[in-house]
Amino acid sequence: MATCWQGLWAYRSYLIVLLLPILLLPLPILIPTKEAYCAYSIILMALFWCTEALPLPVTALFPIILYPMMGIMDASEVCIEYFKDSNILFVGGLLMAIAVEHWNLHKRIALRVLLIIGVRPALLLLGFMLVTAFLSMWISNTATTAMMVPIAHAVLEQLHNTSKDVEEGSDNPTFELQEGSPQKDVTKLDNGQAHPALPASSESTVWQKREQLRFSQGMSLCVCYSASIGGIATLTGTTPNLVLQGQVNALFPQNGNVVNFASWFGFAFPTMAILLLLSWLWLQILFLGFNFRKNFGFGGQAKEREQAAFHVIQTEHKRLGPMTFAEKAVSVLFIILVVLWFTREPGFFLGWGNLAFPDKDGNSMASDGTVAIFIGIILFLVPSKIPGLTQDPNKPGRLKAPPALLNWKTVNEKMPWNIVLLLGGGFALAKGSEKSGLSEWLGDKLTPLQNVPSPAIAFILCLLIATFTECTSNVATTTLFLPILASMAQAICLHPLYVMLPCTLAASLAFMLPVATPPNAIVFSFGGLKVSDMARTGFLLNIIGVLVITLAINSWSFPIFNLHTFPSWAYSNTTTNCMAIQTNITTTPSP
Repeated sequence: MATCWQGLWAYRSYLIVLLLPILLLPLPILIPTKEAYCAYSIILMALFWCTEALPLPVTALFPIILYPMMGIMDASEVCIEYFKDSNILFVGGLLMAIAVEHWNLHKRIALRVLLIIGVRPALLLLGFMLVTAFLSMWISNTATTAMMVPIAHAVLEQLHNTSKDVEEGSDNPTFELQEGSPQKDVTKLDNGQAHPALPASSESTVWQKREQLRFSQGMSLCVCYSASIGGIATLTGTTPNLVLQGQVNALFPQNGNVVNFASWFGFAFPTMAILLLLSWLWLQILFLGFNFRKNFGFGGQAKEREQAAFHVIQTEHKRLGPMTFAEKAVSVLFIILVVLWFTREPGFFLGWGNLAFPDKDGNSMASDGTVAIFIGIILFLVPSKIPGLTQDPNKPGRLKAPPALLNWKTVNEKMPWNIVLLLGGGFALAKGSEKSGLSEWLGDKLTPLQNVPSPAIAFILCLLIATFTECTSNVATTTLFLPILASMAQAICLHPLYVMLPCTLAASLAFMLPVATPPNAIVFSFGGLKVSDMARTGFLLNIIGVLVITLAINSWSFPIFNLHTFPSWAYSNTTTNCMAIQTNITTTPSP
């Protein structure tokens, strides 16, 4: 019997793929409507994404097969959804990220910032969190974590090795973690001299190792958590942000590019900064204790461990040598890219896109994706060394030009093409829901929520998404939920972004499980952590994250996205009552 169950478990992926489509067949057979057909497709894809019976990008290709066969959309319409402007922005942003990684610019930035901030316990945590969050805003959180974790462990190893050389009993207040130190038993000898008893010395050593382990755990967790937090600050920082932009543009074509790089940064960066600060305080309390004077090294006399940690970082930084021409060129292009993103169509003044490339309504015809691809192409044109001719070592007598900053082989190896398909599958799902009428049907069923206060709706939905994303890919989570949330918002006359924005941010709050997100898995693989350590730390961090997001969506997001009114671009057949309400408000004379 045990062998039978083992065999079923071994073949579980095959069984899920074969049985799930058959078990769900009663839905389209008993209800032969386009809405039911689309619901069948979405439920099937959702279950495949949750179980990962098939690779996520393979499941994302299902609409190309199911929608034409069920009469929901033409194949040509479905395929267009797989390479929209958001996909272009994703590819262009990653071209810059790959260039930064390829020339080790991210490591130089990280080490330099750590040298400036310092290496006292609380400052060391803060330094690693700031660097990781900043880098994660521009390059993938997985690559950022993979780079920062070895640096953190090298620093910790040097700290612990130095602590062994410190004389027994000499406490270092700078790195003394506040868990309460055990009292040493003192025995009085006949000659009146006091000596510590051996058991106390052994207990002190065990306690010191325990403190070191806790500090190591805190350092590891601060890296993976700040990588996830930093990604929410920019539109290209993490994939769910691009899913939101694509879904808004697909569901509301007349939105006037309301979600762009500048508007997203204005909303998400303060959210990220507050969440990062609170996370630092929580990790400090949990792993360093409540004595903040000692955490910051005030009053400390011994500097052995502090100097050792600083030496490790300084050595790594010196090993990089002076900045090369390639690093300087990538830095300049990176700054140009960010400036062009911010000034293209900022909203509060006319950007270069409005002035140089306007359409008939004065909006910019160039998008953030246009800018990203433009800079990405330049990376293939700029040489990696000062232009000149050198001898080809493989072919004596022949001159050779320096290679470009990027080459296609490097891009092909590091570009996550699977995410492009996953994004496209999400856009196809949203379009199918709209074309089949499923979105309208869902909106009608959710109208009772109109009586619930909008802040309560946003808070509950954030909790739901934050819980769901612990077990499912954050891209799949946003892909499944955002079309439903848009329909709900239209049905209850609520600005769609009021629920879509916080739920997109909540999809990045994957702090509790190693499998929740790649940064968690990378940190967990280095050892020193148990699932219970991550779950205990991440649980409260999830709650803090939901509260910060709720604060953000009910305060500074209102002027940025005009959330106080129901937008004209969100009107549909289900929102005629919203239009009537708006008309009554504007025509009713004031008393």
